[in-house]
Amino acid sequence: MRGETREKFGLILGLVGVICFSLTLPSTSIAVEYFGTTIVGLGRTVVAAILVAVVLIVRKEKLPSLRQFKRLLIVAFGAVLGFPLLTSWAMESLPVSHGAVELALLPLATAGFAIFRAGEIPSPKFWISSMVSSLAVILYALHLGFGQLQFADFALLAAVAILGLSYAEGGELAKELGSWQVISWAIMIGAPFFIIPVGLNLTTEMVHAPFHAWISFIYLAVISQFLAYVAWYSGMAMGGIARVSQVQYLQPFLMILFATVFLDEPITIFTLVIAVIVVFSVILGKNAPVSKNGAVSGKN
Repeated sequence: MRGETREKFGLILGLVGVICFSLTLPSTSIAVEYFGTTIVGLGRTVVAAILVAVVLIVRKEKLPSLRQFKRLLIVAFGAVLGFPLLTSWAMESLPVSHGAVELALLPLATAGFAIFRAGEIPSPKFWISSMVSSLAVILYALHLGFGQLQFADFALLAAVAILGLSYAEGGELAKELGSWQVISWAIMIGAPFFIIPVGLNLTTEMVHAPFHAWISFIYLAVISQFLAYVAWYSGMAMGGIARVSQVQYLQPFLMILFATVFLDEPITIFTLVIAVIVVFSVILGKNAPVSKNGAVSGKN
């Protein structure tokens, strides 16, 4: 596959991943009401591990090397433990429309960590577009919070930071280990440690949870925790971590759209204005040149 075609396909895969991730907060908001933070935050990994184990065994995948295992710990810490647990806790008190905009800081966090973890150096044009988008979503979050951030906001900001590191590490590691293998092994690393806390928080009342709560939890376990990451890490490996990370700026507004459809949360004019600013910044930023090891690629 030619370089330009490979990068475009990487962007498409990244977009597929973002669309799948966009249902994460709405699904979490629904599921956490009936199952609680621990089950939703950690239980999704335990369920996903069953599917992953079957795939790894059937495909007879070889174990990662010790060096790869150490890097997988970073991926597991962010994508398997920190982000699911922190967002589950935050969604107990925040509406999806409030929490979603803060996740738009993920591209900035991912690109920042990419400089150190993957050796990518975005151009000034890239950073300007990132800063404009980030400022827009911060103002939006402050507006929704009546001028102040809540403790749940800080949990989401922490989730953004550790997931940004996880994305950067996983996107680079996917080039040598394989995209779906990265999240698969990260899940297998984390799942054994989650079995006991998940088991202690199971109750008989959960069996009687409504159908939409179970669907939300299954979506989180199968799609958000596994399949979406396959598309996402594949996209970053093919299109470049910093550039593909720009697509994430669409994620909060897709989340708000899904929150309106599934949770009846309103869409305001202010939300639409911010959406236009962010999307315009994405269009400018996604073609910004990105250098790596002295080489520059992309369009000005």
